[in-house]
Amino acid sequence: MKKSHIIDYDIIGDDLQIVEIELDPGETVIAEAGAMNYMDNEVSFEAKMGDGSNPNESVFNKLLNVGKRALTGESIFMTHFSNTGIEKKRVAFAAPYPGKIIPVDLSQIEGDLICQKDAFLCAALGTQIDISFTQRMGTGFFGGEGFILQRLRGDGIAFIHIGGTVVEKVLKNEIIRVDTGCLAAFTSGVNYNIEMAGGLKSMFFGGEGFFLATLNGTGTVFLQSLPFSRMADRILQHAPKAGGTRKGEGSVLGGLGDLINGS
Repeated sequence: MKKSHIIDYDIIGDDLQIVEIELDPGETVIAEAGAMNYMDNEVSFEAKMGDGSNPNESVFNKLLNVGKRALTGESIFMTHFSNTGIEKKRVAFAAPYPGKIIPVDLSQIEGDLICQKDAFLCAALGTQIDISFTQRMGTGFFGGEGFILQRLRGDGIAFIHIGGTVVEKVLKNEIIRVDTGCLAAFTSGVNYNIEMAGGLKSMFFGGEGFFLATLNGTGTVFLQSLPFSRMADRILQHAPKAGGTRKGEGSVLGGLGDLINGS
């Protein structure tokens, strides 16, 4: 794996953020397909199979990595953005839903970060985007993220997107219990498992689900206040049914609003 490109960046906005990356001539940043928001002239882009972290990779290994990305539900292609000019140029990538873009310097965390499978946004060329299988069957079935997590390796800067407000916890041989959907990312020194959420009464009526994630060890954990699945569930609850009527906020006021608008 080659040394990552060194990139400068600015994060713009608050809840719907953009990361604007400055590329020196010849520098490259890789990103998930469809993440680009805008770019300067003389920034070229190309869809490639793989992250480009190993230029001498064999065809077989490239196909293997494509298969891994298919397992995560991501596009089998990644987009490489390169500065082909002679001056500094900028390219920007947008968050897909409300939350925060977190820059992670992989060289400061022993070159390894494990995150939920849709967290990766973009990274300096040289970063390896791989997958990590959970080691325990129960964690895979009930852990919120399933068997497959993303694994980012390298010595450069990678950007992940986390829903809602971000809480960064530094564990020092400690244990923390978390709602399974609120776990966004953690470093390799942290062990991840799940456990039952108390007794039967708490499980069925507590509103916290049947299982909690248990993290222990020494390292950093990133938590999110708004998992995308939770936001999507709320939107679906209030969406009009096929052939039905809209359920307005506050019922009476919602209906009155429809009358005022001529609905």
